[in-house]
Formats: sequence, structure tokens, C-alpha cells
Amino acid sequence: MESLRSGNDVLFVLLGAIMVLAMHAGFAFLEVGTVRRKNQVNALVKIITDFAMSTIAYFFIGYSLAYGIDFFAAAGTLTEKNGYELVKFFFLLTFAAAIPAIVSGGIAERARFYPQLIATGLLVALVYPLFEGMVWGQIAGLQGWLEARFGFGFHDFAGSVVVHAMGGWIALTAVLLLGSRHGRYGKSGEIFAHPPSNIPFLALGAWILTVGWFGFNVMSAQSIEGISGLVAVNSLMAMVGGILTALIVGKNDPGFIHNGPLAGLVAVCAGSDVMHPLGALVTGAVAGALFVITFTLTQNRWKIDDVLGVWPLHGLCGAWGGIAAGIFGLTSLGGMGGVAFMPQLLGTLAGIAVALLGGFIIYGALKLLVGLRLTQEQEYQGADLSIHKIASMAED
Repeated sequence: MESLRSGNDVLFVLLGAIMVLAMHAGFAFLEVGTVRRKNQVNALVKIITDFAMSTIAYFFIGYSLAYGIDFFAAAGTLTEKNGYELVKFFFLLTFAAAIPAIVSGGIAERARFYPQLIATGLLVALVYPLFEGMVWGQIAGLQGWLEARFGFGFHDFAGSVVVHAMGGWIALTAVLLLGSRHGRYGKSGEIFAHPPSNIPFLALGAWILTVGWFGFNVMSAQSIEGISGLVAVNSLMAMVGGILTALIVGKNDPGFIHNGPLAGLVAVCAGSDVMHPLGALVTGAVAGALFVITFTLTQNRWKIDDVLGVWPLHGLCGAWGGIAAGIFGLTSLGGMGGVAFMPQLLGTLAGIAVALLGGFIIYGALKLLVGLRLTQEQEYQGADLSIHKIASMAED
């Protein structure tokens, strides 16, 4: 029976890893559909090579930093319990690799290729696992202090803060250090739109991410015994809440509508195992509106050239999700309990602080040492031809 149980757990977590791996195709096509056509090849290449670099960084350094486990024992030892620790690494790797995939969307169309690949390695080896270990792993301090002070630790079931807010706030540092794309903003305050190149690709990316997200959330139980239909339905309700408010607040804009489900799903990750479905619906609805409003402010008023809006989508909606778990997870609002508002607020702020500090150190050092962005001529030509020497379409 023990062998059967461990085998089932391995299969369960492996299926989750495969679903979240598929989400990286969603990241790729969401970016492909949003950037201008001369940068589509670069978007595809960045996502797949960032995943490869993330694997190496997480295997050799990051996973051990977060959990105190390495994979340098003999293969016979590694396959104990049907190799459960190996597939758990694979599953959590797909989370870690989401960090550079998120950053990629913010810095699109003007970032140099190899400096970003170096940043990916450093982020996944050092910055992300630091906070991951503080919340989910072996790095003591934060959770112990919160439990001693408030009676509860910081609850983030599937990574609203650990993954999404971290990725979004790191991306903000890179975007600010890079500066806006040439021609995006005029010297006298004019705003020149760079509309999405391909709405069907953008929609395809959103759909792939949305479907894969049910593996991201539900399989975060990491065992058959821990699986919960509540997580699945809460994910569904947050998704539709995000769609509907993005539709209304975004005034039928297809870009906003297809990012709406992503905003809702980002926000519900943290509390998907403790919220009532109605709480999840409200959490997702707030996130959908939050994304549209802050994306518009970021692009038009604050003139922060975050191409895919990853700071509003992942950074702000992720932070909202961390806090929302401490509201709608309360038993007084129909939740499962085991959470409190102050640990959620402080844990969320801690994640933002680690992301900002780590992002500014890594991207600031790379900017100083090797430079981060393409030349104006290379940017005008497009990253596809400048970096990869090929266009996305033969007639180009």
C-alpha cells in the first residue's frame, strides 16, 4: 500500500509539473501576440531558453537553498518512494521558471538577450529561492516570527506572492532600469501606442495559461490525499470574476479581457484552499479591475513602459491575492480559517521587499557591467533580426 500511495503521488505531481510546463507556452504566445511583429521570434526564444537556464540554476543551487535537498546522491537513492523528490523538484522548477517568464513580458522589445539570460540564472538560483525558502522551505525566521506574534504564519498555498508578486516586482525593477522603448513617449508628453501584433496569439496564450493554472493550483497539494475540489472551484470562480470585471472596466478591449482570467487566477493562488467560492469570486473580480486600472495608469500617466503589464498583473494582483487570503479565508466570511490578516499583509510586504532588493541588485549590476538594452538601431530593426537573424514571417 505504501508503494501504491507513493506511486500515485508521483503521478499526481508529475501531471501537475507537465501542466505548469505547458503554461510556459502560454507565456510565450501571450508575449508573441502582444509585441510588435519584429519581436515575435525573440519572445519565443526567450521563454524556452530561460526555462533551460532556470532548470540548471534551480537544480544545482536554488532548490537546495530553499529546501536543503540536493540531487548528488546515487540514482538508487534518488528513486526512493518512486522518485517523489525528483518530481517534486520538477513541479517546483516550473514555478521558479515562471519568474523570468514574467520578467520577459515587461522588458520585451528592447532588452539584450544574454544579459537577460544571466539575470535568469541569478534570479532562479538566489533571489526567488530565498523567499520561497522563507515561506515554503527550510529558511527559518519569517514564519516562526509571524506565528509567535500573531498565532498564524503567512499562508500562500500556490504562490500569489511567492511566485507572481515576486516575478512582477522583480520585473518592475528591470523595466525601470531599462527605460521605455524608443518612440513610446514623446518629449512633450505625447503617448504613441504600440498595439498588439496578433490578438489570436494573445488569446491563445491566455487560454493555455488559464487551462494550465488548474494544475498550478490544484496540484500544489503535492499529494493525492491533499487534493481538494475547493481549490479547483475557487480557481474557476476567481477566473470568471476577473474576466467579467476586465470586460466592464476595460470597455470590451480584447487585451484586457484575455488578461482578466489571469489576473483572477494570480490573485486566488494564495487562498484557493481556504476561501469560500464567493470569496474567490470577489477576489478575482477585484483583481480584474485592478489590472485594467493600474495597467492604464502605468502606461499613460506614469509612463512606465511595462509591455505586457506584468507589474499590474502579477506584482499588484499577486500582492492583492496574498492579502485577500487573510480576508476571505476567515471563518467569519465563510472560509476555512487558519489565516489572519496581519501575517498575510506582512508576508506580502516581505516578498515585495525581497523582490525589489534582489531585482535592483541583479539588474543594476548587469546594467553597470555589460548593459541591458539594445542600441536604438537594433531596437528599430527589431530583436528578431538584431539578435536571431531571422524574421517571424518569410515575407518580412
